[in-house]
Amino acid sequence: MTEGFFNRRNIRGEMSFVDHLEALRWHIIRSIIAILILAVIIFIKIQWVFDNIIAGPINPNFVSYTAFCRFSHFLHLGDALCLPPVKVDLQTTSFGGQFLSSFTIAFVGGFIGAFPYIFWEFWRFIKPALRTKELKNTRFAIFWVSFFFFTGAAFGYLVLAPFTFNFLASFNISNMSIMITKPTLSDYLDNLTNIILGCGIAFELPVLAFVLTKIGLITPSFLRKTRKYAIVVILIIAAFITPSPDWVSQTLVFIPLMALYEIGVLVSARVYKDEQKREKEEWS
Repeated sequence: MTEGFFNRRNIRGEMSFVDHLEALRWHIIRSIIAILILAVIIFIKIQWVFDNIIAGPINPNFVSYTAFCRFSHFLHLGDALCLPPVKVDLQTTSFGGQFLSSFTIAFVGGFIGAFPYIFWEFWRFIKPALRTKELKNTRFAIFWVSFFFFTGAAFGYLVLAPFTFNFLASFNISNMSIMITKPTLSDYLDNLTNIILGCGIAFELPVLAFVLTKIGLITPSFLRKTRKYAIVVILIIAAFITPSPDWVSQTLVFIPLMALYEIGVLVSARVYKDEQKREKEEWS
């Protein structure tokens, strides 16, 4: 693919290495412009964005707290999934803390909102390097990459963030009386950003399984053989990010993570089958 990439042609003829760098520069510039446009819009509405979106997971009236409790009662589990709402008073340690945090919110929000366009620009850059057969296997790539990213981001925001902040706000290292200071705004934003972007990237596992199988680094049989180890790892992750050691809350986190792994196995099997079929056709 690398060789084909640096020898790709366009209407004007063969592109040199410098031409590739110039093309990449414009793809990056257009992506940055898209982020800046959304960032400006978010910054203009920063107060509404913070009150209704950013501060959601630490708001006692956040939709997830009510939804979890109703879902728990629907399953006849009592209050097993009912999280006690938390109310956290944030603080800043500098005069410009809130102003700088507004920029952080705007740019992170701009990146998340512009993600499909950013990936589209990246796709436009690498697309000429792909062969016709490879392009057939990458239909709807932008849709699926964006879909898994936004699904992961939503899961992190609506599920993991409430669980995480609820746990951290109520965790006590000792029965002794320990004075708790107010968390800083920047610390809260760092944690929320890591959760949302981390889940968005983690949910790209099926896409990663597709790519790694395509280039021959993994096979579906390998993923099936390592399933038992994956279950243990996912259970450990679920135990760390749930607020209490009960099996119900751990299962709530375990299910989507394990589902992603199984989707990755199915995707890998489909790609591996197509690759085997293609190789037989080439040798026949």
